[in-house]
Amino acid sequence: MAKFILILALLLVPAIARANNIDVRLIAETTRPAAGQSVALAFEMTPKPGWHGYWQNPGDAGVEMRVAWTLPGGVTAGPLAYPVPDRLIIGGIMNYVFEGRHTMMLDLAIPPGLAAGTRLPIKARLDYLVCTNEICVPESATVETGLTVGDGAIAAADRARFDGYRSALPRPLGGKARFERRGDAYRMAVPLPSSIPVKDAYFFPLTDGTVDHSAPQRLSRKGNMLIVETKAAASSPTLVQGVLRIDADGGHYGLKLTAKPGPVPGGGEPLGAEAKSGGLLTFLVAFGGAMLGGLILNIMPCVFPILSLKALSLAKSGETQAHARHEALSYTAGAVLTALALGGALLLIRAGGEAVGWAFQLQNPKIITALLLLVTALALNLSGVFELPSLGTRMQASGGFATGAMAAFVATPCTGPFMGAALGAALVLPTAAALAIFAGLGLGLSLPFLALGFIPALRRRLPRPGAWMEKFRRILSIPMWLTALGLAWILGRQAGVDGMTLGLAGALAAGLLLWWLGYRQSRGKGVTIAALGTVLAATLTVMLIQAGAPGPAQAAATAGQERFSEARLQALRAEGRPVFVYFTADWCLTCKVNEKSAIARVEVGEAFAKGHVATLVGDWTNADPEIGRFLEQHGRSGVPLYLFYAPGTESPTVLPQLLTPSMLVELAG
Repeated sequence: MAKFILILALLLVPAIARANNIDVRLIAETTRPAAGQSVALAFEMTPKPGWHGYWQNPGDAGVEMRVAWTLPGGVTAGPLAYPVPDRLIIGGIMNYVFEGRHTMMLDLAIPPGLAAGTRLPIKARLDYLVCTNEICVPESATVETGLTVGDGAIAAADRARFDGYRSALPRPLGGKARFERRGDAYRMAVPLPSSIPVKDAYFFPLTDGTVDHSAPQRLSRKGNMLIVETKAAASSPTLVQGVLRIDADGGHYGLKLTAKPGPVPGGGEPLGAEAKSGGLLTFLVAFGGAMLGGLILNIMPCVFPILSLKALSLAKSGETQAHARHEALSYTAGAVLTALALGGALLLIRAGGEAVGWAFQLQNPKIITALLLLVTALALNLSGVFELPSLGTRMQASGGFATGAMAAFVATPCTGPFMGAALGAALVLPTAAALAIFAGLGLGLSLPFLALGFIPALRRRLPRPGAWMEKFRRILSIPMWLTALGLAWILGRQAGVDGMTLGLAGALAAGLLLWWLGYRQSRGKGVTIAALGTVLAATLTVMLIQAGAPGPAQAAATAGQERFSEARLQALRAEGRPVFVYFTADWCLTCKVNEKSAIARVEVGEAFAKGHVATLVGDWTNADPEIGRFLEQHGRSGVPLYLFYAPGTESPTVLPQLLTPSMLVELAG
């Protein structure tokens, strides 16, 4: 009632100034959008000093901004996306506000079939409330911009500006939160890895009637859960949506979440106690975990196909001290920059609302096709069919860089010890801190090579270059051929027989072209840029026509296993059965080793049958948003992940990423 009376009074206040107290601009990311695509628009709002505007849910007082569009036929405007707000308490009344420049964004859909050059006038009328601490004034603003159907190109400066706008928007949490009411108390559990530094936090509800806005919120951490406790509002919604604002040393950011009714654990360590330890220490722990995880990847099965390249490169680096250091730095640069590029792409895709995780690139048949062709070329080179050309100093200098980039690209599908929690933390950390963690992964991956390049005592233990290298090179072609065979199998699983046939045809064509290059080399003829361009053109052609759509994941091929879903997991737990849940992918070598050496063993199957253990399999070979969200809820961004739910327990036991049969048999007992 108080809110209604306040709004009614505000509407009766005469305009006290002719000029608006919030300057409004309508900006398009590109003025030449392509037909059939969308263009991002932004309302840039700049309040005068001392004035503020309101969030989507204004709190105890205020009014949400309303937009009336005037658009050409067929053009449609999407919903507004708001940045993370601030809190302002005036006379005991909580307001969710923006006190400085802020930007609301939306996507404008352009209909297909419009001819290039078609003009699209865009006009919007905004009605909003602007206030100081003493007075509020309803205002209106009419803004417009002109678009012309074109190629959709975005200028670098405009892209950078809109990336800044997007960085202020809350990110999707991915995992599902739970809430419960106990009398007039509202309690909510938000999945958030314990490695995420949090100095302070606040929950901004979007669902009406959720909490008392003016009541204080108490926050605590318990394991991988952040607990919010406050006073409940009068109504009892069955679904709660909102934004959790996280304050850390590097600034603040928001997480969009949806909460359903469910059990909430008792409060843990208050945030104030955690903040005393410092966010920097928490970040350093996550960075160290990523670096250690990258180091361990060097001995894990998913990295073995790259060891051939490392071995030859390390042997050559023993020529001179300067050459060894140069190779080590080049290799490190390739690994670190590739890890940064993959991490940046992952963060960008997630900013668009997609629930993807680490190694997302291997869920695309086109990427698997490119890797198949690349590994085939490397296998042919190691087999002596052709030699990599020397096209000058720059090409030679890029050898170590290319090897490091290849190692980072192929060696990071699987998460090893220490790495899973660190990469899970990176998904919700501020962008700069997240990228630093991805860089730590690349640095850890390159540490052995870097140490050999800068520690002469280690290099002296390497065999001297000689005729043995040529024989060793032929032997090392075997794992590369096996890798190519594995990639062809993965391609068949993702894109079907047609997709696998197309990939093998591309590998055959590339092989014939490279054999031709080797033949020219054997006759003393050089390799020209045109010849290399022919091979590259053939590779790109196969990638472009690789149109096989990902098929359904073929999980639960073993007897007694079921395909994972959260609904099935909850049903099995409600029956009181123990449940073993594991997440795998065909491109994850660690997953396949665990499945063959531990999960599929006869003694494990017998123990599970005797203990009435249900097994759920989450196959992430192809992108699956439900699996992506579930992994995030448990602080992970990739596979493998192994969980065991014992009857009567609230949280699962997280198993190591290297399993043994005895470990699983013991769980079943």
